[in-house]
Amino acid sequence: MAQLIKLKDYISRYQQNILLYPSRFVRLKKQKWEGVKSAFDSKDMQIFYETPDLTEYLPEEKESIFLKIRGMMNRKTKDEESLLLFPDIVKEEEEDKEEQLFSFNYKANEYNEPQSLEQLKLQFLNQLFQFQMKWASSTLTEKSTVKKAFYYDDLLKYFLQRFPDTYLVLYKPVFLLKNAPIEVETILVTPTAVWCITVLEAEDSAVFVGSNEKFWVKKYNSKEKKILSPVIALNRTEKIIRGIFDRHDVTLPIQKAILTRNGYIDYPTIPYDLKIIEKRNYDEWFQMMRNNQSPIKATQLKGAESLLQYCLTTSVRRYDWDSTGEEES
Repeated sequence: MAQLIKLKDYISRYQQNILLYPSRFVRLKKQKWEGVKSAFDSKDMQIFYETPDLTEYLPEEKESIFLKIRGMMNRKTKDEESLLLFPDIVKEEEEDKEEQLFSFNYKANEYNEPQSLEQLKLQFLNQLFQFQMKWASSTLTEKSTVKKAFYYDDLLKYFLQRFPDTYLVLYKPVFLLKNAPIEVETILVTPTAVWCITVLEAEDSAVFVGSNEKFWVKKYNSKEKKILSPVIALNRTEKIIRGIFDRHDVTLPIQKAILTRNGYIDYPTIPYDLKIIEKRNYDEWFQMMRNNQSPIKATQLKGAESLLQYCLTTSVRRYDWDSTGEEES
């Protein structure tokens, strides 16, 4: 499952530490999958009905110490960087809490008991999606308000659930350049390249007629409709990424692609640096992307970090963090 490092203008844990969270996600995913699969194989379904009690994830003494430290930090500063004063306590607390949150909970009637390994995998991926949404919209001290539509966004789920763990996804990110917010296309930072992808999807087998003009034409059932050329947004996205990479000496190649999984693209004068992915070659491209076995690389993380530095972030302090500090005062 690919990792959602930036969603819209929401705060992301990956912005705090791009070196830490990708490996932590892979570790948690592997650990939890082995646990639920072992339980499924042994018919010990109790694990699927356990509801984590987040008030008991730390021993009383450790929790008390942490809350006191948190209270002191609230009285002295609002700067999240002060967490670095107590890295071991914060890191252990955060890992324990996230491992608890990454759990199946059938008491909430969100899932049926899996009857096959395929059902188990699907439910596990859906749990991973919820987990990723949390990481892409909150940190230990701040959170963003997520539009409910993103939880039902099939395209977002596609990019996350169908690609390898080593792919880092920026979905509809908003860059802040010269004090102006600019929303760009979906960005996949892979170990070997950065993909800027515009998705064109309408009725099944619709045909998009491309040109070098401002508008394209969508044809379906003898009807035609003008649409804005997707090349415009792609070129803008590539220009922003290239400018950031040049500034930070990132050498990852940048690929531009127009993707339609259920339609066709007729574009006689395709630019040399643009890839067209449609019904006729989608499977080949998809398998190529899926079969990328390269591990996460330092250049990839450097590229992702440089992009995140220029992303707009809108968030507020988490109430549970601030209120605890007030109680301890």
